[in-house]
Amino acid sequence: MQPAIRAYRPGDLDAVYDICVRTADAGGDARGRYSSDTLVGDIFAVPYVVLEPEHAHILDDGSGAAVGYVLGTADTARFARRYRDEWLPATAGRYPPPNDPPVTPDDDMLALHYHPEHLIVPELADYPAHLHIDLLSEWQGRGWGRELIAVFLEGLRAAGAPRVHLGMVAANIAARAFYHRLGFVELHVPGAATETYLGRDTTPL
Repeated sequence: MQPAIRAYRPGDLDAVYDICVRTADAGGDARGRYSSDTLVGDIFAVPYVVLEPEHAHILDDGSGAAVGYVLGTADTARFARRYRDEWLPATAGRYPPPNDPPVTPDDDMLALHYHPEHLIVPELADYPAHLHIDLLSEWQGRGWGRELIAVFLEGLRAAGAPRVHLGMVAANIAARAFYHRLGFVELHVPGAATETYLGRDTTPL
C-alpha cells in the first residue's frame, strides 16, 4: 500500500507519543531529555487525540504505522477548559507538580501541563483554532506536511473555525519557512521572546 493520510485510530497512541518526543527538540529528538519520554506527548499531542480526535490526522507509511500527524482544536478556550476538567484528572498521579521557580527541564513542561490556561493568549482571540504538526525526519520535505495541513484546515472549516494559529520555537528557521509557504503570517504577541506565533485563515491551501 502507498503512504496516505487517514483519521487517527486508538491503535496509533504509542506512535503519537514516539513521534512527539522524537521531534520535540525544535524538530529534533528529545528522547532522554526529560524524566519520562511520555511527558511532551502528554502535553502537546495525546490530549488532542483524546479530547478532539475528529481533528487528529495521521500520516500512514502504507503499512498501518503512523509516521507523522497533525492535530489540534477548533476552539482553544474550550480545549483549555477540557484539559483542566478532563485531561488533568485522567493523568492524575503521573507527574509531580513543578518546582516554582523551575529547577529541572521537567519543571518548565509541567508548568504548562498544570496550567493549561497558558493556551489562551488574548492577542490570538481572532485565531480561535490551533494546531501541532510533527513528522519523523525521513518523512519531512516530501510534501506530506502540506497535505496534513490541508486536511486539518478542511476539518476546521467544517467545524466553523475561521482562523487558526500555532506557536513554534523562534529559532526553528526551517519550520518558519514551511509555514510561510502555506500562507501563515506572524502574529504579534508582546513578551513572546523565544516563541513565534503564526496564523492564517482556514481557506483551502
